Amino acid sequence: MQRDSVLVETLQYRNDFMAFFETLTKLKSGLAKTRDSIVSKVRRLAATKSLIDDDLLDQLEEILIAGDVGVETTDIILTNLKRRVKENKYESTDQLITLFKKEVEAILHVSESEEPSLAFLPPDCKPYVIMVVGVNGVGKTTTIGKMAYQYKQAGHKVVIGAADTFRAAANEQLEIWAKRAGVDIVQQSHGSDPAAVAFDALSSAISRQSDVVIIDTAGRLHTKTNLMEELKKIKRVMDKRLPGAPHEVLLVLDASTGQNGLQQVKYFTAAVDVTGIVLTKLDGTAKGGIILAVSNEVKLPVKFIGVGESIDDLQLFDRRAFVDALFEGAEIGGN
Repeated sequence: MQRDSVLVETLQYRNDFMAFFETLTKLKSGLAKTRDSIVSKVRRLAATKSLIDDDLLDQLEEILIAGDVGVETTDIILTNLKRRVKENKYESTDQLITLFKKEVEAILHVSESEEPSLAFLPPDCKPYVIMVVGVNGVGKTTTIGKMAYQYKQAGHKVVIGAADTFRAAANEQLEIWAKRAGVDIVQQSHGSDPAAVAFDALSSAISRQSDVVIIDTAGRLHTKTNLMEELKKIKRVMDKRLPGAPHEVLLVLDASTGQNGLQQVKYFTAAVDVTGIVLTKLDGTAKGGIILAVSNEVKLPVKFIGVGESIDDLQLFDRRAFVDALFEGAEIGGN
């Protein structure tokens, strides 16, 4: 009996390790363009110079801004890097990658103890309600389908609410993704009141004793006041049906939009109190430095990142794994 128990634990450990290895491999592949545009350039810069001087720092600034780290965040990184160089009397470029990595970790608040997981939900929030917002074209519908799949894989019963009733094909697309993810979907006809769909989705989830509800919304032009007011209405209606809902408001951003994404964050947060960010299409852009800008400038956590087209290519954002994947292959010298 004990032998069987040990065997089960061993197999579980092996499966967990293989899953982690596969996730890390996809992350490394998905960040290849960003790694080439930022870390590889910094490494080449260090190889062409012997001292960390003003000229090197000017070139480093150009690399970071080109990688969409943003002016404000770049300034913080350079200021802190200069301080480290002065305090620890670093001069050789051998330490540049190590110093740069430490600054990236500081921006992301990397901690060894962080273990992101979808397995555990707040015990006083059942169902756990997630409202997903974003402008057209960022991959919101596919993100919701992939997110539902992730929660389903974590052992939760999931319901999707198709409250994007303005776009004719939205329901059909979301229904396809719901089937792929193996989760339930609540929808109404094209042109229905989005808030009513959200209300029905919550009611259905409560009656089915579901664990997670993900509410889709129409792709909004964030400068259109009437459309932002509709989002506010959806949120109010959900709170009436289930006090405290939505428990999370996730804004989907296309990583390739770069600094324009920060403006979207500000507008959506003002309207519906965004609690977290989903960055899509990281695999298709060399400007993944936007993650640093989001973390530093808008003070919102990145919850998920998209690194591919497959249903399991939306990953729960693991800061430590992200930094390790970003600096994959870089020669780290010094202490």
